[in-house]
Amino acid sequence: MEKKWAVKTVDDVGVENLSRLLGVGSITARILIGRGIDAVEDGRQYLLPSLSAMHDPFLLKGMQTAVERVLLALENSETVCVYGDYDVDGITGTALLVSFLRQVGLICNYFIPSRFDDGYGLNEEALQRIIDTGATLIISVDCGITAVKEAIFCRHAGVDLVILDHHAPREIIPEATAVVNPLQPGCSYPFKMLAGVGVAFNLLVALRSRMRLAGLFGISDEPDLRDWLDLVALGTIADVVPLVGQNRTYAYYGLQKLESSRRPGIAALKKVAGIKDTVNCGQVGFRLAPRLNAAGRMESAVPGVDLLLNNSADECAIIADELDTANAERQAVERGILEQAVAMVDSGGNYPACRSIVLASRDWHQGVIGIVASRLVERYHRPTILIAIDEEGKAKGSGRSIPGFHLLEALTACPDYLDRFGGHRYAAGIGLEAGNIDAFAAAFEAASLQILGDRELVPSLDIDGDVCPAEVNLTLTNEFKRMEPFGAGNPEPTLMMRRVTVVDRRIVGEGHLKLRLSAGGLVFSGIAFRQAECPADGLLDIAFFPESNFWNNATTLQLRIKAMRKAAS
Repeated sequence: MEKKWAVKTVDDVGVENLSRLLGVGSITARILIGRGIDAVEDGRQYLLPSLSAMHDPFLLKGMQTAVERVLLALENSETVCVYGDYDVDGITGTALLVSFLRQVGLICNYFIPSRFDDGYGLNEEALQRIIDTGATLIISVDCGITAVKEAIFCRHAGVDLVILDHHAPREIIPEATAVVNPLQPGCSYPFKMLAGVGVAFNLLVALRSRMRLAGLFGISDEPDLRDWLDLVALGTIADVVPLVGQNRTYAYYGLQKLESSRRPGIAALKKVAGIKDTVNCGQVGFRLAPRLNAAGRMESAVPGVDLLLNNSADECAIIADELDTANAERQAVERGILEQAVAMVDSGGNYPACRSIVLASRDWHQGVIGIVASRLVERYHRPTILIAIDEEGKAKGSGRSIPGFHLLEALTACPDYLDRFGGHRYAAGIGLEAGNIDAFAAAFEAASLQILGDRELVPSLDIDGDVCPAEVNLTLTNEFKRMEPFGAGNPEPTLMMRRVTVVDRRIVGEGHLKLRLSAGGLVFSGIAFRQAECPADGLLDIAFFPESNFWNNATTLQLRIKAMRKAAS
């Protein structure tokens, strides 16, 4: 879609001060201020995150009780079961807890619900199966904050439940043994945007500190928590939580651990994903996470946890191959659903007048409709919910949203038609009867109409700054490397250069433009992916990211062009 260009403006005096005190160029300082990083100490922590600056995990409400209960389980040789979720956040959170708890001496098993048989979150049948195995303490990770009835069930069954979650709570908090969630009322933990695996990691930090004080570690057997940061980074990045504050620290150090991880499962996963050296957020989001996620989308997420816990390189290689095959199957199913969904929107007659998109089919695979919903949001820029209907007339939907539209709040306006729903601002899941789909779609459209105006329906290209040609060089690309890792909440900078002339253009690959550009007496090399049909003559304004390109033992500057438009006369 055509995007509106939104160029940020900041105070020049603040830019000069921050540039001088941090020792960075004015463009970098301008970008930092534009992202709310205007204090020197915040800038230093951003440019070089420190693990020692992490918040005290005992600031999390419920953490003290959770730690005491786990220590009691250790003292009494109880059996613990970790109850996870079937996405990458839940898979990594489960593997993190199980591996750590086993290492410090606990008897620990795990349970991952089936997306298709058990559904999302805690349910009584699954809990009973866990209790029947002899578990006396159940720890949920990345789920549980809405499990009010299930918490009562555990209490009546004589089993303790510790909930570790990061999703938005409802009015009633479950009466569990302990509930640890930075979003729950009364929680003083300063950072509210942790992933589920981030909440779990805080339990590890708190538990180790109490075990150390109690003298439970010998000289050489105290766990090094940095060894689990690969799992924390994998789950945090995959869950698309903002890479700021605590999450940025996890990603910064966790990506380094992913590069050198000693886990055979990580090595096998990287191999099938074609990752050899550096691991960045893009590789996690588009190569590692989809493969780890694929089994849970198509059938069962258990192989993902098995992969991360297994110490046999040969067995991990087999599991990784299976996940790679499942991912290829998922991609094929996804393409088919996407083609059908696009045809439904384009032939339905409601777009572009509609404020939302709700589609349903009996032929769609429940495990991938969330991904397809994301693709439709990219294509049409409307909050979108796709619904899969089973043979019994039960329907499950997955939704994705756009900036300015809180998806979970919008769903609260449609409770009469939903059996259940949950999620957050940008993603949510629903359950309903097939016969209520049309009424729900109408109610959701009405809610969207109240929230979204014409302006919100045009996607925005956020530009961090307007630059002169002389400011764009390899020094700038080196400064931008200090801003990595880029991802949700910390996107790579987008700069704007005005009145650029195209000296030469040619199409390369599958619809990409290779350009030579002239501006301010300088010539730049540029690449514009999938923009072969864009106008590239006359005077242009370009939105771009400057990057260094190493080829034939030489490093050169290249502008990766994100958008082009005719320059104003």
